[in-house]
Amino acid sequence: MIDVYRRYLDCLNDRRWDDLGRFVADDVVYNGERIGLKGYRSMLESDTHAIPDLRFTAELLLADRGVVGCRLFFHCTPRHEFLGFEPTGGQVSFAEHVFYRFGDQKIAEVWSLIDKEAIREQLR
Repeated sequence: MIDVYRRYLDCLNDRRWDDLGRFVADDVVYNGERIGLKGYRSMLESDTHAIPDLRFTAELLLADRGVVGCRLFFHCTPRHEFLGFEPTGGQVSFAEHVFYRFGDQKIAEVWSLIDKEAIREQLR
């Protein structure tokens, strides 16, 4: 699973949105809401539009029995509103703690928590 997950991160960082279905299930659930592959792709495209230099960097990565846990770290420059924050032109650094449940070698469910307070403090 970790190899599949690393290829998924490469897909995100390369902005290969048409390949996303190789890694994410058609009926993916994100934070308890069934948004499907189309909704998941739209969310990621929106994030990368708001932050063109957004890179998904795995700091900690663990896998066990169909679940991958990861601490993603971001150092980037928002250009448009992101998570309700208006950009200031400056760089921000923040973490996302995320768990993925896999089914049939694809991401079926995602639980994500982003450190919004870290972003807020840096945009003041």
